[in-house]
Amino acid sequence: MMASNAKPTSLFSPKKLPKFCTLPLILFLCISSYFIGLWQHGGTPAVADTAVSAAPCIKNDVEPTVLNRELDFRTHHTPNYTTDESSSAATAGGGRAYYPACEAMFSEYTPCEDQKRSLRFSRERLVYRERHCPAKGELLKCRVPPPHGYRNPFPWPKSRDLAWYANVPHKELTVEKAVQNWIRFVGDRFRFPGGGTMFPNGADAYIDDIGRLINLRDGSIRTAIDTGCGVASWGAYLLPRNILTMSFAPRDTHEAQVQFALERGVPALIGILASKRLPYPSRAFDMAHCSRCLIPWGQYDGIYLIEVDRVLRPGGYWILSGPPIHWKKHWKGWGRTKEDLSDEQSLIEEVAKSLCWKKVVEKGDIAIWQKPINHLNCKVKHSAGKSPPFCSADQDPDRAWYTKMEICLTPLPAVSGKEENAGGELKKWPMRLNSIPPRISRGTVQSVTVDIFRQDSELWKKRVSYYKLVNNMLGRAGRYRNLLDMNANLGGFAAALIDLPVWVMNVVPVDVKVDTLGVIYERGLIGTYQN
Repeated sequence: MMASNAKPTSLFSPKKLPKFCTLPLILFLCISSYFIGLWQHGGTPAVADTAVSAAPCIKNDVEPTVLNRELDFRTHHTPNYTTDESSSAATAGGGRAYYPACEAMFSEYTPCEDQKRSLRFSRERLVYRERHCPAKGELLKCRVPPPHGYRNPFPWPKSRDLAWYANVPHKELTVEKAVQNWIRFVGDRFRFPGGGTMFPNGADAYIDDIGRLINLRDGSIRTAIDTGCGVASWGAYLLPRNILTMSFAPRDTHEAQVQFALERGVPALIGILASKRLPYPSRAFDMAHCSRCLIPWGQYDGIYLIEVDRVLRPGGYWILSGPPIHWKKHWKGWGRTKEDLSDEQSLIEEVAKSLCWKKVVEKGDIAIWQKPINHLNCKVKHSAGKSPPFCSADQDPDRAWYTKMEICLTPLPAVSGKEENAGGELKKWPMRLNSIPPRISRGTVQSVTVDIFRQDSELWKKRVSYYKLVNNMLGRAGRYRNLLDMNANLGGFAAALIDLPVWVMNVVPVDVKVDTLGVIYERGLIGTYQN
């Protein structure tokens, strides 16, 4: 290269300024610039106050690539109680409500499932195990802390088989269910071998046995409900088969059952069949299951099977294993007499017939019944005065939040022929997700049209694309597993996430003007009512 003869153009020529002066001068200019800028902006540094500042709302037509917009995190309702301004928990700085952490003893506190409060209620039909929420004077105004030593859960799918002991510090089930292979305690963690009371060879083998009796592969069965789920191994092992299960169990002596299920990354809720309807709409599930769930199905005029019938879709299946099924083989091990078990099974068969269910098969430890696809023939039988009677026409079959169970058969929607599926036939999974749900195509969901449904689906695809840009962890497999949509509407958020290894509990508030939870289930998703 040839040397350049051009003179240096630097602001600080080495001929004019010694090198040792350069750095102090630059530092002086930087500090001066900072204080000039500070003076121009009011004299004090700007501090972001995320608890007070409100961001503008994203409009529905905003493209996901627009990153200069922020989401609106303001609350749009207020609690129905007032904060005690005089208490130390009430305010801190600028009058904002402040809630300290609760004491460590409340690390597993579930307000409406408090065992001490439950003792006030009747033992009959296990009413005391139902939800009983605190009165205003009993509300805890503090933040529930994690258990001591809490660790991030194992990522899915590893979490299906492992959980940290510190996260769910209960060893009772490892002792009580040791021979049934539900759960084992090893070192600092729990292992879930996939066993169960009625599936000693594991949940996968048990599900294979069911799959030989009914078709679990063609997508016709997508949503399931597991009553008395234990640690939800049945639901956990159905997930790889594209069957999404709502598992529930009461908070009883095995209080950690549902906690374990959620820690494993499996959908579950605390719940029980007692005196109130289950918090799901009618015709929600393709399949219902009970594996030694200890529910007295034939007692109380069959009211619990009547409730299963309400939430079971036309043509759906009810599966029972455990007492009294196959009692001739197991009666000694169950510690009951042959006569007792025979009578119990006869009573269940009688109730199932009164609901117009057809017994599909009983093989080994498993019995399966099927609900009719419509009630044309059933109405003929019940016109002769058979029990239970049909519920009155003015009773909402989807009303389920704190609604008392009644001994009446929920009528299916009217049909014009014996081969027609009441309420409309659903597509098989996965086409079901984005097909027009029958409740919308038939116009039974107030003010929700086919066009609105399609627009909502497209909108949520855009929104979720934007969420992934704002939070790049959302698309990372294993970072998130259990998601809660607290105002799910048509389930668009869950549908837009369907390709990620996550599941969404879709909540429809009970005070919304339009009940859309039935639509969510018709899409092959799950959810619950809640206030």
